[in-house]
Amino acid sequence: MTDRTPSITLGPAVRASGTVVLPGSKSISNRALLLAALAEGTTTLSGLLDSDDTQVMIAALQCLGVQLDHTDDGAMAVAGCTPWPNTDAQLFLGNAGTAFRPLTAALAVMGGDYRLSGVARMHERPIGDLVGALQSMGCAIEYEGQAGYPPLHVRPGNLRAGHEIHVQGSVSSQFLTALLMAAPLAAARLQQDIRIRVDGPLISKPYILITINLMARFGVEVLREGWEQFTIAAQARYRSPGHYRVEGDASSASYFLGLGAIAGGPIRIEGVGDKSIQGDVAFAQFVQSLGADVQFESNALVVRGPVVAQGQRLRAFDRDFNLMPDAAMTAAVLALYADGPCTLRNIASWRVKETDRIAAMHAELSRLGAQVRSTGDSLTVHPLPAAQWQSAQIGTYDDHRMAMCFSLAAFGPVAQTLLDPDCVAKTYPRYFQDFQRLLQA
Repeated sequence: MTDRTPSITLGPAVRASGTVVLPGSKSISNRALLLAALAEGTTTLSGLLDSDDTQVMIAALQCLGVQLDHTDDGAMAVAGCTPWPNTDAQLFLGNAGTAFRPLTAALAVMGGDYRLSGVARMHERPIGDLVGALQSMGCAIEYEGQAGYPPLHVRPGNLRAGHEIHVQGSVSSQFLTALLMAAPLAAARLQQDIRIRVDGPLISKPYILITINLMARFGVEVLREGWEQFTIAAQARYRSPGHYRVEGDASSASYFLGLGAIAGGPIRIEGVGDKSIQGDVAFAQFVQSLGADVQFESNALVVRGPVVAQGQRLRAFDRDFNLMPDAAMTAAVLALYADGPCTLRNIASWRVKETDRIAAMHAELSRLGAQVRSTGDSLTVHPLPAAQWQSAQIGTYDDHRMAMCFSLAAFGPVAQTLLDPDCVAKTYPRYFQDFQRLLQA
């Protein structure tokens, strides 16, 4: 393992312009890898994200006996099969929720003896709602530490027929995604329709739409009745589409949309556009509401905005960010450049991410000199006049999105130092190279 860079100092920057090509979407990449591994036939995946989280998924699938091969043109060929050859394995899944939650469901339904663990923070991220739903249908899962949290021991269980599966939707949409992706496996074993009912409100609905869209690409249609009930037919089976191309990461696009909104631009962002299946592409409309100009293409976005280093300001906002919680972190830093206090609402899911993001954002924005107020599900940030900015060492909490969104603090009047910038390897290893290439003195 190479040594991690202890820090990086940015700014004070004035303008930015140029073109960036986004890495593949993490949400799509890990879903596509799992579905390809479950599908009949071989699937060639191009545009896959190459990052810590996808490497975790790839390593886990290989440990389970799935054949994955790099092709000459940089794609990956996945030879799907069910059940997977290795029915006894120990899997280390880092801090990758997009790997841990769906793999837990798939393995529990397929049957076998598995132990799943991760880094210390993964063991603090709740999984009880998913485990309870799986146990209710006859899956055998035990907690090896604190109840409701990883690590987990999955053993062969006895699936029960004629049972509607209930899951809470208010903590993480990944629980429902995991159940949906495993449902065709249960349908095949039980030879019956699988019905999943969401109890309470469902957060992050756009991520469920990504799951349903991808399942359809792999041959499984999900019947959705509002956001309360989802049905997978008894005959549903995953089949390879032959080839699937992963689009760019819309959450990562938010940093460059924010960059264009405060640094003049134009910034051309290639990899997502008005054809994207990701909910976070809506962040483009959000930066428009702040006063930026955004041009939409089928696979690109072009953004131009004020130059905040020359005294221009973004419009203040008060917004519900439940539908795009990851991109919302970028909005919290943009609030520093607004013309009034800004409030982000309905972001309780931040508490159970890679770190407690509400607490982390509150602490680090305050370190810059901003007045900040936080509650269990909201954050209010007051803008910073030029004279009140403080040069700081900004903690990133081993959280890739903390590091990337705080890069935008470089447009204040003083330099800022980001600690542990290499944590961006989780989803965007070359982020700071791309970011600095766009800056102009």
